[in-house]
This record gives sequence, C-alpha cells and structure tokens, in this order.
Amino acid sequence: MPLFPSRKKDKRVKTEQLTENTEDLPDSANQRNAMEQNGASGGQPALPNQSSPASSPGGVYGTAVPPRGPYYGKDKRPRLVFHCQLAHGSPTGKIEGFTNVEELYKAIGEAFAMPADQIIFCTLNTHKIDMQRLLGGQIGLEDFIFAHIKSYSKEVEVLKSEPALGLTITDNGAGYAFIKRIKENSIMDREKDVNVGDHVEAINGKSMVGCRHFEVARTLKELPQGARFTMTLVEPRKAFAEIGPRQSKSAPAQAASTPSESQVKSGKETLRLRSKGPATIEAIPSAFEERAIKKVDDLLESYMGIRDEELAATMVEFGKDKGNPNEFAAAMDENLADFAFPDEFVFDVWGAITDAKAGRI
Repeated sequence: MPLFPSRKKDKRVKTEQLTENTEDLPDSANQRNAMEQNGASGGQPALPNQSSPASSPGGVYGTAVPPRGPYYGKDKRPRLVFHCQLAHGSPTGKIEGFTNVEELYKAIGEAFAMPADQIIFCTLNTHKIDMQRLLGGQIGLEDFIFAHIKSYSKEVEVLKSEPALGLTITDNGAGYAFIKRIKENSIMDREKDVNVGDHVEAINGKSMVGCRHFEVARTLKELPQGARFTMTLVEPRKAFAEIGPRQSKSAPAQAASTPSESQVKSGKETLRLRSKGPATIEAIPSAFEERAIKKVDDLLESYMGIRDEELAATMVEFGKDKGNPNEFAAAMDENLADFAFPDEFVFDVWGAITDAKAGRI
C-alpha cells in the first residue's frame, strides 16, 4: 500500500530557486569596534581603497565601483546595503537593491566591473572556501559577503569502480552546481584534482550549466558502474595565502583569522531572498527549526546526494503547522513537484519535523 494514497505525482510546478543557508559567526565588542572603524557595519560606507585580507598578486577583477544614486528606493524607505569583497582579494564594494541570488550576483558584478557569471558562489564573513558559511537564501543584516570567482578549468577522467562516487553536490541558485563535500576514502577522494568548491561545468561533454544540484547528482548516479567518464571542473580563484598543499576534504582547513574576519559579524535578523516577490527581513530560525533543518538536510544527502539547508528550511516551513503526513505530502507536491521526491523520503522528512517538534532530536 502506498504511503500517501491521495498524493498526486503528475502535478508539475516551477520550483523556487533554493540554495544553501549560512551559519552565524560569534559576535564581540572587538568585532563591532573593528567593523565601525572599517566602515562595514552598515552605517558608514566602506572606503573604496580598503584592501582585502589576502591581497591577490594583481588580477583582472578587483576595482570596486561605488553604487550610483542615493540609498533610498522609490518608496522613500532606506534600502539595505551590504559590504562585499572578492574572496581572492579586492577593495570593498557596497551591494544593494537585490531580492534574489541572481540579482545579488548581478549587483556584485556591477560593483566590481565584471560579468556576473564569473561568480561560482559566495561565503559570509570569511574569504575562505568554507562550505559551512555559504551564502544561501538568507543573509544576516550585518553579514559581510565574499564572492568566489572562476579561476581555471580542468578535465578529470574517473573510473566509476563503485556504485557511489562520494560526492555531495549543491548549487548557487544562479545556474552553477559545485562540490560541497567529498567523502573520505571514496572514489573522488582518490582523485587529487577534484576539490571542494569546484564548479561542475560538464559531465562527458554535456554542459551542467543551468542545472540544479539534484540534476547533476542524478546524472552522476546514473553513470554505469565500471565505466570511465570525464568531468570538466572550474576551480574558484584562491588568495595567494591559501595556495598550498591539499587539505582534508571533509572539513575546512583551520587557519589563523585574518584581519577582515575579525572585523565582521552576523546579525540576529536575516534578509530572506526569494525567487518570486520582494526579499523580507525575518528572525533567525527557532531551536526547533534548527534541529529539524539539520536533520532534513542530512536526509537530502542520504537520499539524493545533495545538501541544501535552504531547501530543508522550506520543507520544515511547509510541515511545521501541518496536522498529518498527507497534508504535508500535498504541500510538497504543490510547491516542490519538480524534485519528484519519493514517498519514503517525504515520510522520513515528516518524521524528522515531528521528532524535532517533540524534542526527540
């Protein structure tokens, strides 16, 4: 007997662009003072000649362009302004007037006089390739944005000797899927040219640009065991100080804090980016929601080979007020039909939400 007898499988709607959430950094009085001195606390504009924590030896992009016009919208209300640097090194620019990730990348491109499609992903409050601090659908009102742009492409030939490759894929919400995690002792862990943060540009010559993370993960999963295949990857550009021996792929390298990292903090409210409608300011998730989101994100990786905290947060939002699993399944079909989640996954997600609500996890 099916888990959800009344669940409709044929309803297709365009899903919302959903990306990774972010993890807040600790706050302190010293960070606040440093932010105010650096002009990046949101009240005083950052100076155009401000330098990055890890200056790059030259480069094509890096000249910050001050935003044009006053910081007020047509409705005469102040517009939110965020400070941004290129992760490999640049002056500080100011970003405003965006309501979704694509508009954010376009604003960053305009601020630094570069094409928006150069950006692979952004991190919050660190210039390092730290997958725990990815910018997603929410930005703290005092977060500092670091944009990681393309460096060089490379082709890697891989033998799929086991059923699982050991990759976890995510995407930036603007057309680029990239590697978030590489399982230790997996096939991909043995490929030394494959790294966390690499954009998956093509598989066997077929472009993955514009594909969501679950589509890229599905393509890799459907490759037959025993076959050789080619991946075209694009590395994010690194600051000179970060270039060195390969680090562990299961966790970000632990390094000393840079001056810029000591000057940034995250606020207790976030700007929620949406693909439809204006961005909204929301409170940070409750303790129950945080527990549920983490568990649902783990389920996404287990079932689909992707991690997406913003997608997990959306599912929790759909389920937290539902009275039974059938109501939850109907909400999933109505809003996230393009993912074609199996009944077993939907049932496990419902269980995670109810367990978190009851304090069992």
